[in-house]
Amino acid sequence: MKRIAFIGLLFLGFQVTAQSVQSPSKQITLNFSLSKNGNPTYEVSYKNKPIVLNSRLGVKLKSGGDLTADFSIDSVRQRTINETWKPVLGEQSNIKDNYNELTIALSQKTTGRRINIIFKAFDEGVAFRYDFPKQAKLDYFIISDEMSEFNLTGDHKTFWIPGDFDSQEYAYNETKLSEINTEKIDLNNGIGLKSIAGKHVIQSPLMMKSTDGLYLNIFEAAVVNYPIMHLDLVPNEFKLKSRLVPNAIGDKAYLQAPCVSPWRTIMISDDARDIVSSKMILNLNEPSKIEDTSWIKPMKYVGVWWEMHVGKSTWDYAGSQNAQNAADGQLKPTGKHGATTENTKRYIDFAAKNGFDGVLVEGWNVGWEDWFGNWKEDVFDFTTPYPDFDLKAVNDYAKSKGIKMIMHHETSGSVANYERHLDRALELMKKYGYPAAKSGYVGRIIPRGEFHDGQTLVNHFNFVARRFADYKLMVNSHESSRPTGYSRTYPNYIAAEAARGTEFNGWSNGNPPMHETILPFTRLLGGPMDYTPGIFEIKMNHYDPKKTEQVHTTLAKQLALYVTMYSPLQMAADLPENYDRYSDAFQFIKDVAVDWQDSKYLEAEPGDYLTVARKDKHSEKWFLGAITDENARRTKVSLAFLTPGKKYRAIIYQDGKKAHWQNNPKSYEIIAKTVTYKDFIQLNMAAGGGTAISFEPIN
Repeated sequence: MKRIAFIGLLFLGFQVTAQSVQSPSKQITLNFSLSKNGNPTYEVSYKNKPIVLNSRLGVKLKSGGDLTADFSIDSVRQRTINETWKPVLGEQSNIKDNYNELTIALSQKTTGRRINIIFKAFDEGVAFRYDFPKQAKLDYFIISDEMSEFNLTGDHKTFWIPGDFDSQEYAYNETKLSEINTEKIDLNNGIGLKSIAGKHVIQSPLMMKSTDGLYLNIFEAAVVNYPIMHLDLVPNEFKLKSRLVPNAIGDKAYLQAPCVSPWRTIMISDDARDIVSSKMILNLNEPSKIEDTSWIKPMKYVGVWWEMHVGKSTWDYAGSQNAQNAADGQLKPTGKHGATTENTKRYIDFAAKNGFDGVLVEGWNVGWEDWFGNWKEDVFDFTTPYPDFDLKAVNDYAKSKGIKMIMHHETSGSVANYERHLDRALELMKKYGYPAAKSGYVGRIIPRGEFHDGQTLVNHFNFVARRFADYKLMVNSHESSRPTGYSRTYPNYIAAEAARGTEFNGWSNGNPPMHETILPFTRLLGGPMDYTPGIFEIKMNHYDPKKTEQVHTTLAKQLALYVTMYSPLQMAADLPENYDRYSDAFQFIKDVAVDWQDSKYLEAEPGDYLTVARKDKHSEKWFLGAITDENARRTKVSLAFLTPGKKYRAIIYQDGKKAHWQNNPKSYEIIAKTVTYKDFIQLNMAAGGGTAISFEPIN
């Protein structure tokens, strides 16, 4: 279905200084105006209540003046879009894209330069971007700053992480806007590289809640050939300013007209479910540029990974201290290397036995011994295996078992080296039938002086997705800039990490129980996350009695995360032997789908709880995941999402009566019952706990 209505109007600059656009529901209104000095500004209201007060717009240029003032309006154009599109992989089979658009064409009186500001009003929020048309007086130019402001109405409750140009791997802080201070957070948090930009600099997406119960989210969409936007809080005010990540010499973006900036987005609702279920970020990205997407498949996988995080084995073959640099220059094995042919075959057997699609192997290739922390450029060639990893033998064995191997490309932050070797690495994947790779960007970036969130790296991450597409391969990036919906344009960009994931529970202070209740309101708005759930052996003293680290959830919550944390690429992250000990609970991971026909967000409150029901894309099965923070929770949910007239066998995986994330995390119980769409189910979640349910139709 597609319906587009156009209305074109032309105005002279001295006749018009204000325009407005409303969402299709008319609940959200955005007003645009020019000040007496020709400064472009905007404001936003929701149900006639001010949300964003008068806020500046514009960009600063490195030379030739700024595009911030002295404007007049040349023309105004409005149009309405109402259409539906089908994602290749997603939370639902069809996504509605319905908005009203307002384009303001501006010209600068003294310079004659032109810029368009485009606004879109959706039912869940508004978006705006800068459009630089082709023109003689603005060809190549450098952005030195962006003046986009978000002037808020009060001291909202805020879920924030520091404005670190190199990492999003922080636990969230829950404070008022006025209490944001990056100097007061615990930096002994396991993050190896920190580039925090200032005391009041924070990252987007920024999730907020006003004192009168409105939910707000500031983010961005379609970041292409542009740096990531962080946010500057103006002290003693409730105002946020855009903060673009610089390159090695302090410039923000190199552009040539015609071109556009990313979309700046503001989501607004009095129902938190509208925020967490929004597809606005995806809608603001271009449609898929891949014509044949038949090779893009969801995957459920296991892998040689968690055993390194818990200390059972290592990524390196020879040890990082002296073996590689021995006098004879030979690699001498330590005996702890995880990525061996035999160990990989063990994971392949486990995957085949339990119906998984793939096996990831980290540490298979030479170079792991001495790179970390040394800012070394030529670490990996992405094609040479260690002596104890036989690429052909592993591939042949996996093929005989019907299992696909997932390649691992740790770049060591040296993106220049990765790009030099990329085609050879992808050719190797094609040769051995690898459908996907997990890439990593641990450490300081090379070219030196660049940040993970700068324009250079944004272009690199997007380029890698495009190059993988050329080879009909999928990519899952870790330690990359956070996604902003580019997976719509290149759906082979199947997942990313770009947030504090599960591994931090293995060797740091971990992720607090509320962490997973915030990520769906922040990181996951931009695209699927490879969070690597499914850890059953919760406490790390299982591997070493001296260890005190643990996963900050119950076992039942680990199951629920497969539903609440959307990704078409889901890992059963624990060790095979741990799943064998809890085979009845493991059944849910074996059963749960990863690609969805429909999703229903039943309950939501950022930082507190989330309950989601999803329907498998290829069957009539439904799955439900419910999670809570550090507080135990009882709730009753309606099963009205089930098909009327059908009976379902519900298998409920829930916390035991005395379960607790810290004191008794592995206590769970499994209950089976027959239900219909008329029924309600009582969910009993322990502190840091959750519930997972599978619903299978009874024929």
